[in-house]
Amino acid sequence: MASEIRFGTSGWRAVMAEEFTFANVRLAISGIARYVSSQKPKGARVIVGRDPRFLGESFCSLAADILSAHGITALVVEEAAPTPAIAYGVIQEKTDGAINFTASHNPPEYNGIKFSTPDGAPALPEVTGEIERAIASPDGVPGAERVSAQLLDVKPAYLERLREIIDLAAIKRAALRVVFDPLWGAARGYPDALLQEAGVDVSTVHDYRDVLFGGHAPEPDDHLLEPLRAKMRERDAHLGIATDGDADRFGIVDQDGRFLQPNYIIALLFDYLVESRGWNNGVGKSVATTNMINALAKYHEIELHETPVGFKYIGELIKEDKIAIGGEESAGLSIRYHVPEKDGILAGLLCCEMVARRGKSLGRQLEELFDKVGSFYPLRENFRLTAEVKEKFTEKLRVDPESFAGRRVSEVVRKDGLKLLLDDGSWVCYRLSGTEPVVRVYSEAPSQTQLEALSADAKQWIFE
Repeated sequence: MASEIRFGTSGWRAVMAEEFTFANVRLAISGIARYVSSQKPKGARVIVGRDPRFLGESFCSLAADILSAHGITALVVEEAAPTPAIAYGVIQEKTDGAINFTASHNPPEYNGIKFSTPDGAPALPEVTGEIERAIASPDGVPGAERVSAQLLDVKPAYLERLREIIDLAAIKRAALRVVFDPLWGAARGYPDALLQEAGVDVSTVHDYRDVLFGGHAPEPDDHLLEPLRAKMRERDAHLGIATDGDADRFGIVDQDGRFLQPNYIIALLFDYLVESRGWNNGVGKSVATTNMINALAKYHEIELHETPVGFKYIGELIKEDKIAIGGEESAGLSIRYHVPEKDGILAGLLCCEMVARRGKSLGRQLEELFDKVGSFYPLRENFRLTAEVKEKFTEKLRVDPESFAGRRVSEVVRKDGLKLLLDDGSWVCYRLSGTEPVVRVYSEAPSQTQLEALSADAKQWIFE
């Protein structure tokens, strides 16, 4: 049903054969086609791509046919392609957007549709709102003259852009040994190909197509990276890098097998880019991302931009050249002069360069960062709510509290949800899910012991 098609933070996602059906995909793509035609009545061109999920090729064919019927030229990417490569293709080819069939890091039974605007960025709410209205109010059979679809390979231009950004020679000089895990996803043959080309010792795991992604979500998170660690031990590797299903998210494992959470990677790369590139134009982060970024911005005397959750807001800052790097705790980042879209491949390669040029493990670099700006221990948790508790808690979130668990609230931030900054430098942020009875709780404290106490207080505050 059309009423089920809602474009959230990263497009529309649903379980295949339940809501993600050919009928609903036809409705969604027709809505996008009508939106594109409203922006450019003649001569519009739209890239159509996908990740390696089940039926991706069929959905691309369907989209190309619908676009053709609306007089829009579909530039079809035959092979599974990373989201950032498709975004770069939009910029390079000067197309009127891109339709990307992907459910990113969601479990294998899901699929989804992302729509990128002509700047290569994720569509903003005002655009997805227009698309949803077009889906809900179909205007009959299009009267445009059909046009033929064309093929497009986004890989060469994107890899060339990465060659310009990454100091591959430095990685080779450092004799770095790297292991890459694409988690059966769209990044297969991308960062590993660049590193091999540069003469770097790189090994891979899960380097083949599996539409079930090993039977779990293609998410580069700590608990799913044991095969990467095993390969690192076998190769005595300095670094392990991983990407999710569509390669817009990253996961990084240090030399000793420790997983470094994305909050820390964003902070380290921010510090490194200021040092190595001399970029001091600004830094962007979502309200739920570590306040270590705030402390580093103050240390480097660089302007901080704090956004609602959703990379599209950081993408706007990149387009306007207001930031050197922007990131979200959910493992998304991009940098100046690059795509206004999350790029997990870029993140992994930048980590390789940073380790190579600094000559220190990521763990050691993080210790030095703590010495520089203080220690930060972030955490994200989800709590399911009954209908009664959710209603009561929703009302509670509307009030600005003066204290929290016996501590003074020094500042209330409402960029997205409710974020309470406490007088000891710790903080907690609550965000209600718009699609399920869940509250996401982000917290951060100066030590692990304080974090555990804060986490317990944050949970109690929901249900008290």
